[in-house]
Formats: sequence, C-alpha cells, structure tokens
Amino acid sequence: MKRTLRISILILILLVACAPVDLNAPLPTYDTGIESNAWAVIPAGEFLYGQFNDPATIDFDYQIMITDVTVSQYMDFLNTALADGMLKVDDEQIVGFYPGDEFHAVKHEIEITATDYIFVPLNDPASRFTFDGAAFSVVAGYENHPMTNVSWFGAWGYCGYYGYSLPTELEWEKAARGSEDDRPFPWGYEIARNNANFYASRDPFEDMGSFGSRTSPVGFYNGQTYDGYATLNSVSPYGLYDMSGDVWQWTGEVYEGMHYRFMRGGSKDTYDMDLRLWVRNNATPTYFSPGVGFRCARNP
Repeated sequence: MKRTLRISILILILLVACAPVDLNAPLPTYDTGIESNAWAVIPAGEFLYGQFNDPATIDFDYQIMITDVTVSQYMDFLNTALADGMLKVDDEQIVGFYPGDEFHAVKHEIEITATDYIFVPLNDPASRFTFDGAAFSVVAGYENHPMTNVSWFGAWGYCGYYGYSLPTELEWEKAARGSEDDRPFPWGYEIARNNANFYASRDPFEDMGSFGSRTSPVGFYNGQTYDGYATLNSVSPYGLYDMSGDVWQWTGEVYEGMHYRFMRGGSKDTYDMDLRLWVRNNATPTYFSPGVGFRCARNP
C-alpha cells in the first residue's frame, strides 16, 4: 500500500513538472506610486568607478530617468513613430534607421552600415505587447513594467526620438552609485532578497516552475509592502530605482573596433553577484531578451 502511494505521488509530481507552462499566466498588479516620467539631476564631479574604485570625473551636470522605460511608454513611442513614418514593419519585426558605425576591420568586428535595423520583434511570446497590424497595445498588467525584448537599436531609437540619449557607462554608474563611497549596490554594501528582482529572490512575480521569473513594476523596491511582501527601499543616492536587478540596461557607447554594445545592472535572470554596479554584460546591437531594457539620459 505504501509503495503504491509513493508511486502515485511520484507520478503526480512528474505530471505537474511536465505540464505545459503558461508564460502569460496572470500576474499580480501593483501601483508602486513611482512616477516613470520623472528625471533625476546628476551633478558634475568625481566618483569612484568600477570594481577597483578608480577615480573618475564627469565634468557636466546631466539628467537620467528615475526608472526604466516602461512598456506603456514604449508603446506610445511605437504608435507615434510608426504613424509619422519613422518606423516600419518588415518581416515580422519593427525596424528603424540607424546611420551606421565607423568600421575598422578589426578581427571579429562586424560592419554596421547605414540601414534599417530591428527595434523590436513582433509575435514573440516573451514580449509584453501586441500588434494588430495598425496599432500597438500593452499586454494587460504590464503597463508599468520595464520595456523588454528591445534591441540596442530600439533603445537608441526611443531615446533619440525624444532628443535624449542612452547613458554612457560612466553616466550610468555614477547615477547608480553616487559620489560619496565605494558601495557595490545602489542602496549600500549588502544585498537581501527584497532589495531587487534577481534569480531566486522569491519576489511575487517569480515562478520557478516556469522558465524563469517575470519582471516587477518599475520602482517596486521602494520600502512598501504589497500583499504581505515587504520590500526594502533600494533607491540610489540620486533617487533612481531598479539600477540593480529586474532588467539589464543598455548603455550608449560605440567603442572603436567593436560592434558589441554594453549593458549594466543585472536582471531578474541573474544571480545577486551580477547586480554589483561594476558588472558588465554585452551583446550585438540586434540582440533582444525578456531580461533586457533601458533608460535614457539628457542634458539638464
């Protein structure tokens, strides 16, 4: 009898484990109260940069978005830019013009010419938007989540459309770290599960029974408690949210002799060690992923 019971339980576990995964299952929705249209001023001056705390200086003031660009914000851009002819639909993807990079013919460098490149894919099940052939819409519940599945070209295009730019790596790190100390995280020296959305952080959006966790709303880790889940206030010294975790963030440099673009901040799919502010990731500018987003910078 006991043997039969154990076998039955094992079969049930296997059936559950092999059940189809709904990547668009309903998710909790929360209003974080954080304004995604707000910007923070980052003053000129010195700060410590990188893993070895090298002194660095940015000799101008600049502004940076206090959150990542949201799905809702990016849909507004796509609808407007598509209507005015700045973007077009091409082979199941949205493409936009990029003026190209200087090519140095370095080993492994890929030439990026002046032409149209992918901004976002269409009909990708991991995307949090839909397109009916005429207009873009947000998948319900993801309005205030970070825009993902966007290439570097798509991030560059969004910022440029509004007269902004992607932050340089220096600009990104100073905004995340501040100028007073050598902290490895925006909020300080240690990381807890409820500081950020990272791999196995056990946040309300995580479903380890599927193929990874989901994004959390921008500004979610602000010290509020949501349905019993208490977040820590994880804002950066300049008032920025989600500079570590949730999604990798594209930065703006085009380095000589290199076609790769760099990302900062770690994501929902990486371990806590990758959320340290000096950690870099890179990919080709056509790359897109459910764990990659961006924010913009601008002159004051």
